[in-house]
Amino acid sequence: MISIIEELAINEWIEGDHEPSFNIAPTQNSPVLINKRGSRIVRMMKWGLIPHWSKDSSRASRMINARSETLLQKISYKDLVHSKRCIIITDGYFEWKKHGKRKIPYYMHHPEKTLLLMAGLWTSWRSSSTIISTYTVITTTPNKNIAHIHDRMPAILNKNDVDTWLNCDTKDNIRIVLNYLRPFSGPLSYHPVSNFVNSTKNNNLNCIQPLDESNELSLF
Repeated sequence: MISIIEELAINEWIEGDHEPSFNIAPTQNSPVLINKRGSRIVRMMKWGLIPHWSKDSSRASRMINARSETLLQKISYKDLVHSKRCIIITDGYFEWKKHGKRKIPYYMHHPEKTLLLMAGLWTSWRSSSTIISTYTVITTTPNKNIAHIHDRMPAILNKNDVDTWLNCDTKDNIRIVLNYLRPFSGPLSYHPVSNFVNSTKNNNLNCIQPLDESNELSLF
């Protein structure tokens, strides 16, 4: 089996070994791929962007996603689009579908269980005692096969676009780079999962196990 390091041609994984997570939540750390002077570096970063000019970290929980359509209009993102693009390394994500007054969690993944490389932006924020690296996931409109679940999805990059997206040192036309932030062209598989995933305390294989949706709905 090819490792993530081999598959993504990673030159350095700074924080050492990373334990798989089945339920990453905002403000938690996850592996993020960046380009630093031509090398592909993975760093653990906190999910929820804290702009470098923020006085405190209170914004983080509100800045977990950034809409692709307005990146250049938002003060928190417009400079990062040019200088601090990144990729969040995942192989799936959760989305919640409204069903009456309830929301049913779904697990989305590639049918061949390959990596889903989410486009993101990152930055560093200095507190009184430390420097924290944080990121936000860029979202776009969903592709057709999952639009009935939610009206947004992460911007998932094709592998051919990874080099250009990560390389912020070049003077590429930013409009070309932003064109990568389109609905995922490949297929996505999905299935409902248990409300077990709704608690951030739960983080094991049960979070992504398929659930019989009819049985789940019959309980309420």
